[in-house]
Amino acid sequence: MLTENQYFRRSITDGVTVYCGCRRGTNGSLGFRPSAWPPVSLETQRRQQPINGSTVKSVSGVKAHIFHTKILPLVWSDNPPCETLLRKYPNRIFKETIIFLQPIIGYGVARVLDSSHQNFTKGDLIWGLINWEEYSLIKDTSSLVKIQHTNVPLSYYTGILGMPGMTAYVGFYEICSPKKGDTVFVSAASGAVGQLVGQFAKLFGCYVVGSAGSKEKVDLLKNKFGFDEAFNYKEEQDLNVALKRYFPNGIDIYFENVGGKMLEEVLRNMRPHGRIAVCGMISQYNLDQSEGTRNLFLLVARSIRMEGFLVFHHYHKYPKFLEMVLPLIHEGKIAYVEDTVEGLENAPAALIGLYKGTNVGKQVVTIAHE
Repeated sequence: MLTENQYFRRSITDGVTVYCGCRRGTNGSLGFRPSAWPPVSLETQRRQQPINGSTVKSVSGVKAHIFHTKILPLVWSDNPPCETLLRKYPNRIFKETIIFLQPIIGYGVARVLDSSHQNFTKGDLIWGLINWEEYSLIKDTSSLVKIQHTNVPLSYYTGILGMPGMTAYVGFYEICSPKKGDTVFVSAASGAVGQLVGQFAKLFGCYVVGSAGSKEKVDLLKNKFGFDEAFNYKEEQDLNVALKRYFPNGIDIYFENVGGKMLEEVLRNMRPHGRIAVCGMISQYNLDQSEGTRNLFLLVARSIRMEGFLVFHHYHKYPKFLEMVLPLIHEGKIAYVEDTVEGLENAPAALIGLYKGTNVGKQVVTIAHE
Protein backbone atom coordinates (compact mmCIF):
# COMPACT_ATOMS: atom_id res chain seq x y z
CA MET A 1 0.00 0.00 0.00
CA LEU A 2 1.21 3.48 -0.83
CA THR A 3 1.83 5.91 1.97
CA GLU A 4 2.19 9.66 1.57
CA ASN A 5 5.91 9.31 2.34
CA GLN A 6 6.63 6.55 -0.16
CA TYR A 7 5.60 6.82 -3.77
CA PHE A 8 7.51 4.48 -6.07
CA ARG A 9 7.29 4.39 -9.82
CA ARG A 10 8.72 1.91 -12.27
CA SER A 11 8.00 2.65 -15.90
CA ILE A 12 8.93 1.32 -19.33
CA THR A 13 9.95 4.09 -21.73
CA ASP A 14 12.06 4.50 -24.83
CA GLY A 15 15.47 3.09 -23.89
CA VAL A 16 15.37 4.12 -20.23
CA THR A 17 13.84 3.19 -16.93
CA VAL A 18 12.04 6.07 -15.22
CA TYR A 19 12.22 6.43 -11.43
CA CYS A 20 10.09 9.03 -9.66
CA GLY A 21 10.13 11.43 -12.58
CA CYS A 22 13.91 11.21 -13.16
CA ARG A 23 15.45 9.26 -16.01
CA ARG A 24 18.32 6.84 -15.75
CA GLY A 25 19.88 5.07 -18.70
CA THR A 26 20.02 1.28 -18.57
CA ASN A 27 22.35 0.59 -21.49
CA GLY A 28 19.72 -0.68 -23.91
CA SER A 29 17.11 -1.38 -21.27
CA LEU A 30 13.65 -2.75 -21.86
CA GLY A 31 11.80 -0.20 -23.94
CA PHE A 32 10.69 0.84 -27.39
CA ARG A 33 12.85 2.43 -30.07
CA PRO A 34 11.30 4.68 -32.71
CA SER A 35 12.84 2.91 -35.70
CA ALA A 36 13.44 -0.68 -34.61
CA TRP A 37 12.09 -3.47 -32.46
CA PRO A 38 13.40 -3.45 -28.90
CA PRO A 39 15.35 -6.31 -27.35
CA VAL A 40 12.94 -8.74 -25.76
CA SER A 41 15.02 -10.62 -23.22
CA LEU A 42 16.53 -7.80 -21.15
CA GLU A 43 15.46 -7.29 -17.57
CA THR A 44 14.00 -4.12 -16.14
CA GLN A 45 16.01 -2.64 -13.30
CA ARG A 46 14.18 -1.46 -10.23
CA ARG A 47 15.00 1.03 -7.53
CA GLN A 48 12.81 2.29 -4.73
CA GLN A 49 13.27 5.98 -4.13
CA PRO A 50 10.71 7.69 -1.91
CA ILE A 51 9.54 11.17 -2.73
CA ASN A 52 9.42 13.66 0.10
CA GLY A 53 6.06 13.42 1.84
CA SER A 54 5.25 17.09 1.42
CA THR A 55 5.85 16.81 -2.30
CA VAL A 56 3.42 13.93 -2.58
CA LYS A 57 0.83 15.87 -0.64
CA SER A 58 1.19 18.86 -2.92
CA VAL A 59 1.08 16.79 -6.09
CA SER A 60 -1.83 14.61 -5.02
CA GLY A 61 -3.97 17.57 -4.07
CA VAL A 62 -4.06 17.06 -0.30
CA LYS A 63 -2.55 20.50 0.28
CA ALA A 64 -2.73 22.11 -3.15
CA HIS A 65 -6.37 21.11 -3.74
CA ILE A 66 -5.57 19.96 -7.27
CA PHE A 67 -7.93 17.10 -7.96
CA HIS A 68 -5.65 14.14 -8.63
CA THR A 69 -6.18 10.44 -8.09
CA LYS A 70 -3.56 7.97 -6.87
CA ILE A 71 -4.03 4.43 -8.25
CA LEU A 72 -2.57 0.93 -8.12
CA PRO A 73 -2.69 -0.65 -11.62
CA LEU A 74 -3.86 -4.28 -11.60
CA VAL A 75 -4.16 -5.24 -15.28
CA TRP A 76 -2.92 -3.66 -18.50
CA SER A 77 -4.04 -4.12 -22.06
CA ASP A 78 -1.48 -4.51 -24.86
CA ASN A 79 -2.81 -2.98 -28.07
CA PRO A 80 -1.27 -2.32 -31.50
CA PRO A 81 -1.99 1.45 -31.22
CA CYS A 82 0.53 1.62 -28.35
CA GLU A 83 3.41 1.02 -30.74
CA THR A 84 1.82 3.22 -33.41
CA LEU A 85 1.68 6.09 -30.95
CA LEU A 86 5.33 5.59 -30.13
CA ARG A 87 6.66 5.62 -33.64
CA LYS A 88 4.48 7.36 -36.15
CA TYR A 89 1.66 9.62 -35.04
CA PRO A 90 2.48 11.65 -31.93
CA ASN A 91 0.33 14.78 -31.55
CA ARG A 92 -1.53 14.05 -34.78
CA ILE A 93 -4.24 11.40 -34.43
CA PHE A 94 -4.80 10.26 -30.88
CA LYS A 95 -5.95 12.45 -28.02
CA GLU A 96 -3.52 10.80 -25.60
CA THR A 97 -0.04 10.69 -27.13
CA ILE A 98 3.09 8.98 -25.91
CA ILE A 99 5.94 11.37 -25.21
CA PHE A 100 9.58 10.40 -25.57
CA LEU A 101 11.14 9.47 -22.19
CA GLN A 102 7.73 9.40 -20.51
CA PRO A 103 5.71 6.37 -19.35
CA ILE A 104 3.77 4.52 -22.01
CA ILE A 105 0.01 5.04 -21.90
CA GLY A 106 -2.45 2.18 -22.27
CA TYR A 107 -5.81 0.91 -21.16
CA GLY A 108 -5.87 -0.85 -17.83
CA VAL A 109 -7.73 -1.65 -14.63
CA ALA A 110 -6.65 -0.12 -11.33
CA ARG A 111 -7.72 0.36 -7.72
CA VAL A 112 -7.88 3.87 -6.28
CA LEU A 113 -5.53 4.25 -3.31
CA ASP A 114 -6.30 7.88 -2.57
CA SER A 115 -8.22 10.65 -4.29
CA SER A 116 -9.29 14.24 -3.82
CA HIS A 117 -11.52 14.09 -6.90
CA GLN A 118 -15.22 14.09 -6.10
CA ASN A 119 -15.97 11.22 -8.49
CA PHE A 120 -13.46 8.76 -7.02
CA THR A 121 -12.83 7.44 -3.52
CA LYS A 122 -10.35 5.07 -1.93
CA GLY A 123 -11.06 1.49 -2.93
CA ASP A 124 -12.86 2.26 -6.19
CA LEU A 125 -12.05 0.08 -9.16
CA ILE A 126 -11.62 1.94 -12.43
CA TRP A 127 -10.70 1.25 -16.04
CA GLY A 128 -9.31 3.66 -18.59
CA LEU A 129 -6.05 5.15 -19.82
CA ILE A 130 -3.25 4.72 -17.27
CA ASN A 131 0.54 4.58 -17.38
CA TRP A 132 2.62 1.43 -17.70
CA GLU A 133 3.94 1.61 -14.15
CA GLU A 134 3.36 0.10 -10.74
CA TYR A 135 1.71 3.17 -9.21
CA SER A 136 0.34 6.30 -10.84
CA LEU A 137 -0.86 9.78 -10.00
CA ILE A 138 -3.70 10.62 -12.38
CA LYS A 139 -4.13 14.31 -13.09
CA ASP A 140 -6.71 14.04 -15.87
CA THR A 141 -9.48 11.63 -14.88
CA SER A 142 -11.63 12.26 -17.96
CA SER A 143 -10.75 8.86 -19.45
CA LEU A 144 -11.44 6.89 -16.26
CA VAL A 145 -14.62 4.85 -15.83
CA LYS A 146 -15.70 3.56 -12.43
CA ILE A 147 -16.36 -0.19 -12.47
CA GLN A 148 -19.85 -0.96 -11.20
CA HIS A 149 -20.11 -4.64 -12.10
CA THR A 150 -17.56 -6.87 -10.35
CA ASN A 151 -19.21 -10.24 -10.97
CA VAL A 152 -16.97 -10.72 -14.01
CA PRO A 153 -13.16 -10.97 -14.18
CA LEU A 154 -11.61 -7.52 -13.79
CA SER A 155 -9.43 -8.17 -16.83
CA TYR A 156 -12.61 -8.08 -18.94
CA TYR A 157 -12.53 -4.30 -18.54
CA THR A 158 -9.38 -4.21 -20.65
CA GLY A 159 -11.22 -6.19 -23.32
CA ILE A 160 -14.79 -7.29 -23.78
CA LEU A 161 -16.16 -4.71 -21.31
CA GLY A 162 -13.62 -2.02 -22.15
CA MET A 163 -12.18 -0.34 -25.21
CA PRO A 164 -12.05 -3.45 -27.48
CA GLY A 165 -15.63 -4.40 -26.63
CA MET A 166 -16.84 -0.88 -27.31
CA THR A 167 -14.85 -0.85 -30.56
CA ALA A 168 -16.53 -4.05 -31.76
CA TYR A 169 -19.95 -2.76 -30.70
CA VAL A 170 -19.62 0.64 -32.36
CA GLY A 171 -17.92 -0.67 -35.48
CA PHE A 172 -20.44 -3.40 -36.14
CA TYR A 173 -23.76 -1.97 -34.97
CA GLU A 174 -23.22 1.75 -35.55
CA ILE A 175 -20.84 1.92 -38.54
CA CYS A 176 -21.81 -1.22 -40.46
CA SER A 177 -25.61 -0.96 -40.01
CA PRO A 178 -26.09 -4.74 -40.23
CA LYS A 179 -29.13 -6.52 -41.60
CA LYS A 180 -30.12 -10.09 -40.84
CA GLY A 181 -28.63 -12.41 -43.45
CA ASP A 182 -25.71 -10.12 -44.31
CA THR A 183 -22.41 -11.75 -45.27
CA VAL A 184 -19.66 -10.51 -42.94
CA PHE A 185 -15.88 -10.78 -43.24
CA VAL A 186 -13.59 -9.98 -40.29
CA SER A 187 -9.82 -9.73 -40.73
CA ALA A 188 -7.49 -10.35 -37.75
CA ALA A 189 -10.55 -12.10 -36.40
CA SER A 190 -8.99 -13.86 -33.42
CA GLY A 191 -7.88 -10.62 -31.77
CA ALA A 192 -9.60 -8.76 -28.97
CA VAL A 193 -11.96 -6.86 -31.30
CA GLY A 194 -12.35 -9.35 -34.13
CA GLN A 195 -13.51 -12.24 -31.96
CA LEU A 196 -16.32 -10.05 -30.61
CA VAL A 197 -17.37 -8.63 -33.98
CA GLY A 198 -17.81 -12.14 -35.33
CA GLN A 199 -19.93 -13.22 -32.39
CA PHE A 200 -22.06 -10.06 -32.50
CA ALA A 201 -22.65 -10.74 -36.19
CA LYS A 202 -23.62 -14.37 -35.59
CA LEU A 203 -26.04 -13.38 -32.83
CA PHE A 204 -27.55 -10.85 -35.25
CA GLY A 205 -28.18 -13.56 -37.83
CA CYS A 206 -25.32 -13.01 -40.28
CA TYR A 207 -23.03 -15.38 -42.14
CA VAL A 208 -19.52 -14.76 -40.77
CA VAL A 209 -16.03 -15.63 -42.02
CA GLY A 210 -12.78 -14.62 -40.33
CA SER A 211 -9.13 -14.65 -41.29
CA ALA A 212 -6.24 -15.33 -38.91
CA GLY A 213 -2.55 -16.23 -39.04
CA SER A 214 -2.34 -19.79 -37.72
CA LYS A 215 -4.21 -23.09 -37.67
CA GLU A 216 -4.72 -22.72 -33.91
CA LYS A 217 -6.45 -19.37 -34.41
CA VAL A 218 -8.57 -20.66 -37.29
CA ASP A 219 -9.75 -23.56 -35.13
CA LEU A 220 -10.53 -21.10 -32.34
CA LEU A 221 -12.67 -18.97 -34.63
CA LYS A 222 -14.76 -21.92 -35.79
CA ASN A 223 -14.93 -24.03 -32.65
CA LYS A 224 -14.91 -21.44 -29.86
CA PHE A 225 -16.35 -18.27 -31.35
CA GLY A 226 -18.85 -19.88 -33.72
CA PHE A 227 -17.68 -18.37 -37.03
CA ASP A 228 -19.23 -20.14 -40.01
CA GLU A 229 -15.84 -20.37 -41.71
CA ALA A 230 -12.28 -19.18 -41.18
CA PHE A 231 -9.01 -19.37 -43.09
CA ASN A 232 -5.29 -18.87 -42.53
CA TYR A 233 -4.32 -16.00 -44.82
CA LYS A 234 -0.67 -17.09 -44.69
CA GLU A 235 -1.57 -20.31 -46.49
CA GLU A 236 -3.51 -18.59 -49.28
CA GLN A 237 -1.51 -17.86 -52.43
CA ASP A 238 -4.30 -15.69 -53.82
CA LEU A 239 -6.52 -13.80 -51.36
CA ASN A 240 -9.04 -13.00 -54.10
CA VAL A 241 -9.54 -16.70 -54.79
CA ALA A 242 -9.88 -17.40 -51.06
CA LEU A 243 -12.52 -14.71 -50.60
CA LYS A 244 -14.52 -15.94 -53.60
CA ARG A 245 -14.41 -19.42 -52.11
CA TYR A 246 -16.10 -18.26 -48.90
CA PHE A 247 -18.19 -15.45 -50.41
CA PRO A 248 -19.35 -16.64 -53.86
CA ASN A 249 -22.03 -13.93 -53.88
CA GLY A 250 -19.87 -11.20 -52.37
CA ILE A 251 -19.37 -9.46 -49.01
CA ASP A 252 -21.93 -7.13 -47.44
CA ILE A 253 -19.88 -6.07 -44.41
CA TYR A 254 -16.11 -5.96 -43.95
CA PHE A 255 -14.64 -5.20 -40.53
CA GLU A 256 -11.19 -3.93 -41.43
CA ASN A 257 -8.25 -4.58 -39.10
CA VAL A 258 -5.42 -5.28 -41.55
CA GLY A 259 -5.25 -3.00 -44.62
CA GLY A 260 -2.77 -3.51 -47.46
CA LYS A 261 -3.31 -6.43 -49.83
CA MET A 262 -6.20 -7.74 -47.77
CA LEU A 263 -8.17 -4.53 -48.22
CA GLU A 264 -7.43 -4.46 -51.96
CA GLU A 265 -8.84 -7.95 -52.47
CA VAL A 266 -11.82 -7.38 -50.20
CA LEU A 267 -12.80 -4.33 -52.27
CA ARG A 268 -12.96 -6.58 -55.35
CA ASN A 269 -15.39 -8.86 -53.53
CA MET A 270 -17.69 -6.30 -51.92
CA ARG A 271 -21.34 -6.31 -52.93
CA PRO A 272 -23.15 -3.15 -54.08
CA HIS A 273 -24.07 -0.94 -51.10
CA GLY A 274 -21.62 -2.83 -48.87
CA ARG A 275 -20.25 -1.30 -45.67
CA ILE A 276 -16.68 -1.25 -44.44
CA ALA A 277 -15.79 -0.25 -40.87
CA VAL A 278 -12.12 0.73 -40.72
CA CYS A 279 -10.97 -0.15 -37.20
CA GLY A 280 -7.24 -0.49 -37.89
CA MET A 281 -4.58 -1.46 -40.42
CA ILE A 282 -2.04 -3.52 -38.55
CA SER A 283 -0.13 -4.44 -41.71
CA GLN A 284 0.80 -0.77 -42.16
CA TYR A 285 1.86 0.29 -38.68
CA ASN A 286 5.54 -0.60 -38.94
CA LEU A 287 6.22 0.40 -42.53
CA ASP A 288 8.44 3.41 -43.13
CA GLN A 289 6.15 4.26 -46.05
CA SER A 290 2.53 3.12 -45.95
CA GLU A 291 1.37 1.12 -48.97
CA GLY A 292 -1.06 2.60 -51.43
CA THR A 293 -4.40 0.83 -51.89
CA ARG A 294 -5.71 -0.20 -55.29
CA ASN A 295 -9.35 -0.80 -56.30
CA LEU A 296 -10.63 2.26 -54.44
CA PHE A 297 -12.78 3.29 -57.40
CA LEU A 298 -15.00 0.32 -56.56
CA LEU A 299 -16.25 2.42 -53.64
CA VAL A 300 -17.86 4.63 -56.27
CA ALA A 301 -18.83 1.97 -58.79
CA ARG A 302 -20.60 -0.19 -56.22
CA SER A 303 -21.84 2.55 -53.87
CA ILE A 304 -19.80 1.11 -50.98
CA ARG A 305 -19.59 3.07 -47.74
CA MET A 306 -16.17 2.93 -46.04
CA GLU A 307 -15.83 4.73 -42.71
CA GLY A 308 -13.05 4.97 -40.16
CA PHE A 309 -13.76 5.64 -36.52
CA LEU A 310 -12.13 6.26 -33.13
CA VAL A 311 -13.93 4.56 -30.29
CA PHE A 312 -13.46 7.32 -27.72
CA HIS A 313 -15.80 9.48 -29.79
CA HIS A 314 -18.53 7.00 -28.87
CA TYR A 315 -17.99 6.43 -25.15
CA HIS A 316 -21.28 8.17 -24.36
CA LYS A 317 -22.89 4.94 -25.62
CA TYR A 318 -21.11 2.83 -22.98
CA PRO A 319 -24.18 2.32 -20.73
CA LYS A 320 -26.18 1.07 -23.74
CA PHE A 321 -23.30 -1.25 -24.63
CA LEU A 322 -23.21 -2.72 -21.10
CA GLU A 323 -26.97 -3.34 -21.19
CA MET A 324 -26.45 -5.52 -24.24
CA VAL A 325 -23.20 -7.35 -23.51
CA LEU A 326 -23.39 -8.14 -19.77
CA PRO A 327 -26.43 -10.46 -20.16
CA LEU A 328 -24.68 -12.19 -23.07
CA ILE A 329 -21.68 -12.89 -20.85
CA HIS A 330 -23.75 -14.14 -17.90
CA GLU A 331 -25.92 -16.33 -20.13
CA GLY A 332 -22.88 -17.85 -21.82
CA LYS A 333 -23.95 -16.63 -25.25
CA ILE A 334 -20.63 -14.99 -25.97
CA ALA A 335 -17.13 -16.40 -25.51
CA TYR A 336 -13.99 -14.43 -24.77
CA VAL A 337 -10.36 -15.55 -24.80
CA GLU A 338 -7.45 -13.78 -23.14
CA ASP A 339 -3.71 -14.36 -23.50
CA THR A 340 -2.24 -13.36 -20.13
CA VAL A 341 1.35 -12.69 -19.08
CA GLU A 342 2.53 -11.77 -15.59
CA GLY A 343 4.62 -8.75 -14.66
CA LEU A 344 5.58 -5.31 -15.93
CA GLU A 345 8.89 -6.57 -17.30
CA ASN A 346 7.04 -8.85 -19.74
CA ALA A 347 4.78 -6.13 -21.17
CA PRO A 348 7.03 -5.07 -24.10
CA ALA A 349 7.58 -8.65 -25.27
CA ALA A 350 3.83 -9.21 -25.13
CA LEU A 351 3.23 -6.10 -27.23
CA ILE A 352 5.78 -7.23 -29.81
CA GLY A 353 4.02 -10.59 -29.89
CA LEU A 354 0.91 -8.88 -31.24
CA TYR A 355 2.82 -8.00 -34.41
CA LYS A 356 4.34 -11.45 -34.71
CA GLY A 357 0.94 -13.07 -34.21
CA THR A 358 2.00 -15.13 -31.19
CA ASN A 359 -0.91 -14.04 -29.01
CA VAL A 360 -4.22 -15.90 -29.04
CA GLY A 361 -7.08 -13.66 -28.00
CA LYS A 362 -6.86 -10.44 -26.04
CA GLN A 363 -3.30 -9.74 -24.80
CA VAL A 364 -3.37 -8.90 -21.08
CA VAL A 365 -0.56 -8.09 -18.65
CA THR A 366 -1.26 -8.73 -14.96
CA ILE A 367 0.59 -6.41 -12.56
CA ALA A 368 -1.01 -7.13 -9.19
CA HIS A 369 -3.57 -9.60 -7.85
CA GLU A 370 -6.49 -8.68 -5.66
